[in-house]
Amino acid sequence: MDRFADRRFQDAWLTPGEDRIAQDLFLNHNDVLFFPVFDRVLPPLLRWVADDRGRLVTVERESSHFLPRFLADPIGLGWRALLTRQDRRALLKAASANERPPPLTLSLRCIDGQDRWCLIRMMRVSMPGQQAQWYGTLEDVHERHDRDSRALAAALAESREHYRASVELSPQVPWTAGPHGDIQEVGPRWFELTGMAPHRALGTGWLGALHPDDMERVVAIWRGHLASGGPVDVDYRIRLRDGDYRWMRARAAARRDAKGSILRWYGTLEDVHAERLAQNALSDSEERFRLAVQSARLGIWDFDCVTSIRTWSNEFRRMLGLDEDQPASADIALTLVHPDDRARLQGMLDAVAIGVVPPHFEATLRIYRADNGALRWLRSTGWTTRSEAGRALRIVVTFRDMTDEHEAEERIRWAATHDPMTHLPNRALWQATLEAMVARAQADGKQFGLLLLDIDDLKRTNDSMGHDAGDALLCAFAERLASVAPRDAVLGRLGGDEFGLAAPSLSDSAALERFSAGLIENMRMPHVHQGRSLDCGVSIGGAVLGEHAERAEDLLKAADLALYASKAAGRGRLTLFQSSLRSEAQQRSSMIRMARQVVADRLAIPYYQPRIDMRSGRVLGYEALLRWHHPRLGVQLPGSIAPAFDHAEIAVALTGQMLDAVLGDIARWLQAGFDPGRVAINTSAADFASGDFADRVLGLLDRAAIPTAHFEIEVTESVFLGRGAEQVADALQQFADAGVIVALDDFGTGFASLSHLKQYPVDVLKIDRSFVRNIEQDAGDAAIVDAIVKLGGSFGMEVVAEGVETASQVDFLLNQGCVVGQGFHLGRPQPTGSFSPPRFAGYR
Repeated sequence: MDRFADRRFQDAWLTPGEDRIAQDLFLNHNDVLFFPVFDRVLPPLLRWVADDRGRLVTVERESSHFLPRFLADPIGLGWRALLTRQDRRALLKAASANERPPPLTLSLRCIDGQDRWCLIRMMRVSMPGQQAQWYGTLEDVHERHDRDSRALAAALAESREHYRASVELSPQVPWTAGPHGDIQEVGPRWFELTGMAPHRALGTGWLGALHPDDMERVVAIWRGHLASGGPVDVDYRIRLRDGDYRWMRARAAARRDAKGSILRWYGTLEDVHAERLAQNALSDSEERFRLAVQSARLGIWDFDCVTSIRTWSNEFRRMLGLDEDQPASADIALTLVHPDDRARLQGMLDAVAIGVVPPHFEATLRIYRADNGALRWLRSTGWTTRSEAGRALRIVVTFRDMTDEHEAEERIRWAATHDPMTHLPNRALWQATLEAMVARAQADGKQFGLLLLDIDDLKRTNDSMGHDAGDALLCAFAERLASVAPRDAVLGRLGGDEFGLAAPSLSDSAALERFSAGLIENMRMPHVHQGRSLDCGVSIGGAVLGEHAERAEDLLKAADLALYASKAAGRGRLTLFQSSLRSEAQQRSSMIRMARQVVADRLAIPYYQPRIDMRSGRVLGYEALLRWHHPRLGVQLPGSIAPAFDHAEIAVALTGQMLDAVLGDIARWLQAGFDPGRVAINTSAADFASGDFADRVLGLLDRAAIPTAHFEIEVTESVFLGRGAEQVADALQQFADAGVIVALDDFGTGFASLSHLKQYPVDVLKIDRSFVRNIEQDAGDAAIVDAIVKLGGSFGMEVVAEGVETASQVDFLLNQGCVVGQGFHLGRPQPTGSFSPPRFAGYR
């Protein structure tokens, strides 16, 4: 046993080469680190050498701490007696498999009848020219092995307890199944959930707890996975103790042997009822959203800011004219966007890239469809969701095709700014454009011309040929105006028969005159409508920015004053603005203000001029002429407020005041026994516009107890030419039926035709004073008077000559057959207190 004596490693019995091998053996094992140069306690260790046939050649105790005393001498093959059959096989198997097998822990028999656990390390070494040998160590690890065994047992017990607690306390139900799917084990929570005993769930018993509606689907899925061996993940409902059903999630995976055959399935059953209900609610919500989006025909652009995945809905693809397999690419979107809107979309995409998209945004983009190139208007509305840190997570943009809506708005906008008949800009748009032109011209230091044009006698065309003819004339005028206007002209229909033209190329008065002369000549060419020729004259007023005005408003007023002057001067001409026109306009405004004061203070009073039988001098009646009393200047003629008679509101008010005064005078005369004959009162077209003029007048006569034989209505030819001609005809017929005489005043100066004498119930023709004034010197006037007298006689009408101022005029008129006259020579107008009509015959 001397060979088992303790020795230090530096006194090794090994050769230097073998010593290095031994050192390598120890230094490269993880179990023991051995440093021979250190003077420290060595582990309980034996060193040994064996030949290649397994015979132990040398054994040396390396440490006094090595405790085992072997039952037999290990030299040669004696070591076999120290090992069990199983350990010998393990040792030989390791040595035959590897020249440096991993360490083995084996039990060696000792002399005290006990076995000790030892750790064997070995390495086969081949030296040049020598037979291979095995070098190894034997380390006593009995105490450590016992400790490890106890620790292992404790760990195993803890593992079992951990598994038990995991099974019992887990909300999931663990289960196992055989290779063919028959359930072999099921956790105790199965019973708690279903009330079904675990043994009843084995095999296929668990299907008894499955919802009938899920049976076919689940069984098919389970069979499919049994065939494929792939992991199982399926949701289904199981019946609970109380009879309700609850959604569960079953997951399982197969354990296989070395050949890949399935040994067993291991799975869990997890309660996912709340998640499933939430998922169903989300699915329902998404379905409702999908239906809402579909019904609203919204396209969706969905961008995940985290993954940079872009998704387009099918509806959005249809809007763009793209196929469903077309990628959702920003480049594609940019190519389809209108060039003028492309920068806006690119800006939005750039904002997404750097994460500065606002929470909510809207934009309108134009695109050209990819399939047919049609231009479409898309309205986009976007929302951004962000993390708590403020980082953009998702951007959802909805798109709505608003092309039809946009076109409808454009039509509405066009209708609001254009004349539907002539398709020209209306007054609002034209004036807005005029203001912009003025601003540009002033900024550039330039000037331009403005013309206001009025179609002459449009009312006469409407009345004589119908409104369709008048509308045709308006359209023809607009077309001709557009055809001859300068290329830079801005045209507009300002209302009724009035048009506007502004052009930078007409930059001075001379240019306006040249253009207007050509336009007037062009408009004189007849317009043909339904085979009938329509005459069209035009009156024009012009002004130049920078010469006549500096603001758009003032320029328009200047041209309007010039147009008024053209119409007053006889129409069919151009009048350029002059400063005198402004003073005349101011005078007209002053007259209208004065007329309003007359109405407000009831200053109008009637003066009566007698109508005389020039053969006998007998008074046949009177014409009530308007006068008004100025507080400072006294009685004023109607000419001082002449513009007021063209003002509908004032004209009606003045007629009302005259009616009140005249009917009061007639009533007093009749009560006093005086015979005023027929008292005539002048009316205007505005009086007939309300439609109830005749009713009101006849009502006043009735309340004043005045017989209609004492009342006469005078109208001028202009009342027959307005749009209310039908109302005039009805009112005059109503007067005639009631016995009121209707007189046509100023006959021959207007535009009345012979058809009007047939159409309207006219009883009296009054020859205008302009024909009587020079009747003795002007053969033309004499001929007109003669024609009117004969015309009246032919129609059975009374003819009255106005403005008779000399005895020779009386003689001439009588020779022409006109017996009734009115004028200064026969009697001046007087207020009611200055004369008395003749008394009725026999009245005392």
